[in-house]
Amino acid sequence: QVQLVESGGGLVQAGGSLRLSCAAAGRTFSSYPWGWFRQAPGRDREFVASRSWSGVSTYYADSVKGRFTISRDNAKITVYLQMNSLKPEDTAVYYCASSSRPYAILPTTPRGIELWGQGTLVTVSS
Repeated sequence: QVQLVESGGGLVQAGGSLRLSCAAAGRTFSSYPWGWFRQAPGRDREFVASRSWSGVSTYYADSVKGRFTISRDNAKITVYLQMNSLKPEDTAVYYCASSSRPYAILPTTPRGIELWGQGTLVTVSS
């Protein structure tokens, strides 16, 4: 049973940076797609970023493009979300997402996601 374990959330001032990490406990190789979603209070969970199983392609929501970067460490089977120039509207619980199937395409809607992390809170103060 694969578990996605996140870390790295916290409180940061507007304009600051944070790096989130997500490790796949129980996963033994890296050919899976990865993604990040977020959910602000009173709002639906939304897509933030994803990386294809091959690592060749990355996708970003328009609201974070140019500020956030998704990357991975194949040796550690870990994915990261580097968040720069943070804004108060980035405040949310951030969830790591993946597929239970290798070589899959990760959906950009929450309904199609098979594996979720527990979530990590990011708070950006103005």
